[in-house]
Amino acid sequence: MTVSTDMVATWRRPREVLRRHLARGRSEPFAFSLLLVFLILAFVGQWPIAARAAFLAGEPSALPRILATAYGVLILIPVAYAVAALSRLLGRAFGGQGSWYSARIALFWALAAIGPLLLLQGLVAGMIGPGPALSAVTWIGGLAFLWLWATLLHEAERG
Repeated sequence: MTVSTDMVATWRRPREVLRRHLARGRSEPFAFSLLLVFLILAFVGQWPIAARAAFLAGEPSALPRILATAYGVLILIPVAYAVAALSRLLGRAFGGQGSWYSARIALFWALAAIGPLLLLQGLVAGMIGPGPALSAVTWIGGLAFLWLWATLLHEAERG
């Protein structure tokens, strides 16, 4: 299935989608591509925020802010791998039977699946700005990620 179709299916049947991804066999390029999907969506989602900040600061271009955001997003790559490793250690401590790879897929897929919510959050932050709407979207996105990651990690640790 395509990534966009899998994203929609993940919200209805997250365990099934994860099992399908793991059934492909171990492929580090595939795992990294899931992380890249998240990073690209997170980066694009920050553009309206950078544009609003540049406009409010009276800057002629948002490009320096967007470039800084790109560097910030790139820093997330080793952080994501470290968090996946820590989640695997935690899973193993609780008797999980998964693998390092399945922990990476669970985290990276959870991140990729909430990518559209990051785009929405960026639009709300850029168009409306701080307030209850942004707080609501941020909380919903954060809680959705935690639920999805916990569900996927539980499935990945079943072995």
